Amino acid sequence: MKRSLRILHSENSVGWGGQELRILHEARGMAERGHDVSIACPPDSEIFSAAHKMKIPVTGLPISRRNLSALSAVIRFLRHNTFDIINTHSSTDSWLFATAAKFLRLRTGLVRTRHISADVGRDPFTHWVYRYGAGRVVTTGERLRKNLIERNGLPAEHVVSVPTGIDLEKFVPGSQTAARLRLGLPVDKPLIGVVATLRSWKGHRYLIDAADILRDTGFHYAVVGDGPQRENISQQLGQLDLTDHFTCPGNTDNVADWMQAMDIFVLPSYANEGVPQSIMQAMACGLPVISTPVGSITEAVADGDTGRIIPAQNAALLASEIRNLMEDGERRRHYGAAARRKAVSEFGKEKMLDRMEDVFDSVLPVKAPRCADRKRVA
Repeated sequence: MKRSLRILHSENSVGWGGQELRILHEARGMAERGHDVSIACPPDSEIFSAAHKMKIPVTGLPISRRNLSALSAVIRFLRHNTFDIINTHSSTDSWLFATAAKFLRLRTGLVRTRHISADVGRDPFTHWVYRYGAGRVVTTGERLRKNLIERNGLPAEHVVSVPTGIDLEKFVPGSQTAARLRLGLPVDKPLIGVVATLRSWKGHRYLIDAADILRDTGFHYAVVGDGPQRENISQQLGQLDLTDHFTCPGNTDNVADWMQAMDIFVLPSYANEGVPQSIMQAMACGLPVISTPVGSITEAVADGDTGRIIPAQNAALLASEIRNLMEDGERRRHYGAAARRKAVSEFGKEKMLDRMEDVFDSVLPVKAPRCADRKRVA
């Protein structure tokens, strides 16, 4: 008899970004395939509220800090709730759930997803969590996978790269003029944009410095997203007298509209990236991309084919690439068409879900048959 899996995603962060979005969209996708999926996270976290809005079952647990009180809460929770799979996503919840599972001797498959490119600690306990606490480690890019194998000594078969998948029906090329009219953007100016949480390592300040260099071109810029750097970005724009050159709408549910309105997508990150969802979304919308060789970005952006890869933290070079690309419409169209083809071929949400199902099956004490109605992507 075929059955579905009971899957729990855990996340200790109270913030918001691509990591939380992946958890939510993966959870919803797995639920649509017939699995019983829920999330455990702090009750004051952004993902807790978002899960409620998306009607994903969610439990508030005090897991934002690694201490005995949090561990006790997780142990109590797992004593009263059974799961086939626990998929952890950050360091604290991974420690808490791996320790609780071992303490309770649970026959539950545990998967640790590593979303960012920052080096993982090599202390004994962190190594235990990654090597023995988790049955598999998932990274969001192949470069991150290789780093865990080469730097942290994890067996190659223990680590799997599963980039985040995107909705290829939602992120599609569209009418630039229509999108700008919907968003109240100028229709007669080139638009360069970034979609990212406003964190320092996303490199927004380098885009602003590049805009300062290009201030006489008449280009307009969109900074879509919110986060801890909002005030700093606002101050920098004011100090450089660039406020009128930028539109900053904050977080939005209509990201595809913003991307369809753009001429070029830019992500000048200098740290902590896997394969960013916003880059894949931009490519699916047929946009040329300018980014940096951080994390696994080059697994999406092929320099000279789907966009340009430039050194991080270099506003002058970023300005030069923006100018050159805006002056060469044929090259923009070539990059955009190639980006769309690659996105359709490699970045679909169903492929991510297929691969995660394979990972989950591999860590089950007794492998569960697949649901009868699951669709596989070749």
